Amino acid sequence: MTPALKEKIIAVCNRKIEQKGLNVGLSFYAFFANKNDNPELLMEAATWWILTHKLDHFEKAEKIKNLVSNL
Repeated sequence: MTPALKEKIIAVCNRKIEQKGLNVGLSFYAFFANKNDNPELLMEAATWWILTHKLDHFEKAEKIKNLVSNL
């Protein structure tokens, strides 16, 4: 995982947790705008989420933050 994606995921998780609490869930789409302006980064996140970790569509932000922080 690139450092840029790692930083982005952690920042989004922190923001969502701050806004909605520890039980907030999100999908990997939460790290991107509603347009496909960076397909390589989107595929990197999707590959990490779906193929590498076999995560469900929605996961707790805290879980994702911990997984990414431990990379």
